Amino acid sequence: MQSKNKNQIGITALYCRLSRDDGTESESNSIGNQKKLLSQKAKEMGLTDTKYYVDDGYTGTNFNRPGFQQLIDDIEIGLVSAVMVKDLSRLGRDYVSVGNYTDSYFPEHNVRFIAVNDAIDSDEGESEIAPFKNILNEMYARDISKKIRSSHRLRGSMAEPLSQPPYGYMKSPENKKMDN
Repeated sequence: MQSKNKNQIGITALYCRLSRDDGTESESNSIGNQKKLLSQKAKEMGLTDTKYYVDDGYTGTNFNRPGFQQLIDDIEIGLVSAVMVKDLSRLGRDYVSVGNYTDSYFPEHNVRFIAVNDAIDSDEGESEIAPFKNILNEMYARDISKKIRSSHRLRGSMAEPLSQPPYGYMKSPENKKMDN
């Protein structure tokens, strides 16, 4: 996970991702907090030419995300010299793919990788803990998925609706869990 040249010229990509929004019409609070953290850290590190790449409402279990794909396109044309994320889980929750990007793709493209809260900076050498964090991030995604499916099965077996009532129906005033 080591980049080849510490004195690169190019933008620092500040990548933010959140799986689900927090119910706001505009940018989610978590994305806003990630942006603040990353811009502050970039400034502290002297990385002033920055650009945000954002995927708000996209899962980390695959990399078919518009903001991430734009980031890859910009790396391919040589615009990006560093990628900064809040932590490894923001890059993704697929152990193999995250490892491929951090250990192969970024170094091959001379891109520095920084995960702020995980204290990972490819310019400081290999991170021995990164592979374990990636495995835990993937396991978390699998675990939460199982819990959600289990919860839906339980609610369904208790005849509770699993979604909003269809058009033309409304929730029962006496029992909010049933439709009219």
